[in-house]
This record gives sequence, structure tokens and C-alpha cells, in this order.
Amino acid sequence: MTSIPTRAAAELPPSAPERSTVSAPRTPVRRAAAALSFRNIGAVYVWLVIVVLFSVWAPDTFPTAITVKQVLNGNAVAGLVALSVVPPLAARVFDLSIAFTMSLTSVLTAYFMVSAGLGPGAAIALAMTAALLVGVVNGIVVVVLRVDSFIATLATGALIQSLITMVTNDSSITGVQLLAEPFASIAQLDVGGITLPVLYLLLAALAIWFLLEHTATGRRLYATGFNADAARLQGVPTDRLRFLTLVASALLSGFAGVVFASSVGSGSPTAGTPYLLSAYAAAFVGATQLRAGRFNAWGTVLAVLLLGTGITGLGLATSAQWATSLFTGSVLIVALVLTGGRIALPAVLRRRPGPRPDITTSKEV
Repeated sequence: MTSIPTRAAAELPPSAPERSTVSAPRTPVRRAAAALSFRNIGAVYVWLVIVVLFSVWAPDTFPTAITVKQVLNGNAVAGLVALSVVPPLAARVFDLSIAFTMSLTSVLTAYFMVSAGLGPGAAIALAMTAALLVGVVNGIVVVVLRVDSFIATLATGALIQSLITMVTNDSSITGVQLLAEPFASIAQLDVGGITLPVLYLLLAALAIWFLLEHTATGRRLYATGFNADAARLQGVPTDRLRFLTLVASALLSGFAGVVFASSVGSGSPTAGTPYLLSAYAAAFVGATQLRAGRFNAWGTVLAVLLLGTGITGLGLATSAQWATSLFTGSVLIVALVLTGGRIALPAVLRRRPGPRPDITTSKEV
């Protein structure tokens, strides 16, 4: 039995073809505009402003190739330490022991070479084993014992500092072994004025970038960081990932300590202390760049170079000692506020383009 359409339905005009609600594909011009927008790479524009400012302030010393090399070489270790916190932060884990781990490997490498008479290879291997143990202990305390990562790694750092004091008595370990080849070449060998730590920084950033952006493990890390409970319900091994990020963080910060010892020719008990706050500052500023809302490798490197450029410029301009801290704090606040959208913009600039409403469907029939 066939159904007969009602009169009201029969008198209705034929409906217009439905318009797709899917937005049109973005053209290359629009993609380029989005990639170059201030929200995406605001730190680059702040960096350019800093370069212009110091080029005018110190025209004889700042805009030179020597300054470029100084910025790269002088901030490579800081970049390594900053990158060490990116994987844990991606999984929403804080590792505040990185500075102490860096100091530990710096001291142990020097101790094994100077006091124990070991070769560079054996000394570095033992120091990195100690860093690995630190990462494992952090993972056990945070993941297995369920202690908050902020408190747990801070406590671990205090224990590490006590070990450092016991070994060094708060004095730097020096010796001719640390100034001789091949240990000195780890950080002091250069190619065209660019030292090897810059290469280490690029390789570490490349590895972390590939891990986070192009592997399933990276996607699971981000999922763990965004919502660990939801990720766990989807079968993501969140505990294992958090454990491994703490181990990776300890190893990378420990390697930074070895590079630092090679660059200065001594094992310093406070080698990592100045890098803790700057590492987290760079990581959080980097999270507003390139992959907004996500901790990422290249954004972190960009933030490290931005801060390093300003500090180098202040040194070349012979500014006051307090100017460095003022600059660092100011740039961090400005970069986070502007790139994070904390300053109100006109609604037309804040609104994201979306599919236009179908006018024909809004009219009354």
C-alpha cells in the first residue's frame, strides 16, 4: 500500500539542494597567513624587535656574525636543559630535579676523571648511569607511589644535592684531565665558529619533535597530558608513558651536565641551578608557539634563542647587572600575554572563520 502525500506537503516548493556545512579547503595563501600570524609565531616577531633594538643600541658590537655565534654557542646547554622538560610536560608531569641531575653528572664526570683516574668514556658512562637511576627513582615515586610530581621531584632534587655536597664539599672539581682531549672536544670543538653543543641541541630537538608529532607514542603523550583518565579508558598506558618521560628527562639533563663540564673544564656543584627557571620559562613560552597549547621542541628552542639574544645584547650594550633579570621577566610576560591572547582583540580578529549560514534555510516557507 503506497502512501499518499498530504496537500500541504504537495504544495511545498521543491527544496533547494543542501549546502555543505564543511568549510572550503584552505588555500596556500590562507595557510601561509595562518602560519605567519602573530598567534602562531609571536615570539619570532618579538625576537626581531629585540634584534632591531640592540642593533640600534649597540651598532658596533651587536649586529655581527660573532654575536650570532655567541648566541648559539652560549645557549646550547640551556636549550638542552629546556628540551629535557618538554616530554614530561607533554604528559603533564613536572620534573624539578633536572637542575640537580645536571649538577650531579657534571660533578661525577669530573670526580671519576680527576680523583678516580678513569678515562672520559668510563667517567661519562658512570655519570649517565647515575642520571638514569635518578630518572628511575623519580618514576617509581611519581608513578608507582602516586606522589605528586612537583613535590616528588623537588624532594629527589634535595637528595641529589646532598650527594653532591658529600662528594664535592661544595667546591668545584678541577684538573688538567678535564682540559685535555678528547673530553674537552665534547663541548669546545667547533666548525666555523659553531661548537658541537649546538649540534646536540638540534639533534635533541629533532628527536623530540619527531617523537611528539609523528609517532603514536607522541599522540598518546599529548592525550595523557590533556586528559589522563580519558586516555586510560582508551587503552593508553599512561603510567608507563609518564615513567618513561621522567627517565628521558633525567638522561637529557644529565647529558647537559656532561657538556657543561666539558665546556668550562670543571665539575661544578651548582652547574644546573641557573638553568631551572629558564628551562621552564622557555618550555612554557614555547608552548604558545607553532603548536599553540602543546609543549613542543621547536617552540622551546625559539624561546631559548629569544631570551639568549636579549641577554647577549644587554651584555654587549654594557647595561646594569639588574637589567638581565628585568629583561627576562618582561619578555616572558609580554610573550605569554600576547601570544596567549590575554589582551582583548576586536571580535572580528578573535572570531575564527567558519561555514557561513545557509540563507535559504533561514527563510520561512
